[in-house]
Amino acid sequence: MFMHMDPTYFLFILPAFALSLWASWRTKSAFKKYSQVRTFRGMTGAQAAQEMLRASGITDVQVVPTNGFLSDHYNPATKTLALSEATYASNSVAAVGVACHEAGHALQHAQGYKALGLRSALVPTANLGSTAGYFVMFGGALFHSPNLIYLGAILFSAVLLFQIVTLPVEFDATARAKRVAVETGIVLPQEREGMDRVLNAAAMTYVAAVVSTLMTLLYYLLRARR
Repeated sequence: MFMHMDPTYFLFILPAFALSLWASWRTKSAFKKYSQVRTFRGMTGAQAAQEMLRASGITDVQVVPTNGFLSDHYNPATKTLALSEATYASNSVAAVGVACHEAGHALQHAQGYKALGLRSALVPTANLGSTAGYFVMFGGALFHSPNLIYLGAILFSAVLLFQIVTLPVEFDATARAKRVAVETGIVLPQEREGMDRVLNAAAMTYVAAVVSTLMTLLYYLLRARR
């Protein structure tokens, strides 16, 4: 492919790719380490999420298991908190941290956290931009059409906007998880270090995603000006 022959491509993409790999490795490493450390209270991820919801007065969110590794997520549309196999039934510090983070999203939803609503509204546009936008930019670069690249860039920018909005949503959910987990006794204060390491590492994957998308966008915009 022409862009893989372009030294500029590597200048833009490789650092972002390296950051993404590092963030992913750091997250998996922290989760693996603290998945072997049992919490003092022995709560499972599911129990921790339910306790955090109960303590916050939320009774209409269902906590359910789901397949996949670290596929944990909260769905505002169905008010369902889905926890992966490694989280749902595990009583490790890592599992409880992840479960409380997802419960943090349920708290955001219940309290009308605006950034969460905005992120949900941007999902359809971001999904379109991630596929159509990239291929339109690619086609524009392939056929040396600056206008086509600019059109693709506009579509692809929706992905960047979605990811930027995602950052405060994820950081806020993590902050809520850390605070409420200790306040409610789900974890002891001294267990917070392990929880912090897992959640802070996971947060870096979202930062890496923003950098990767931004660098891809900048690369194609640079090609449009050649």
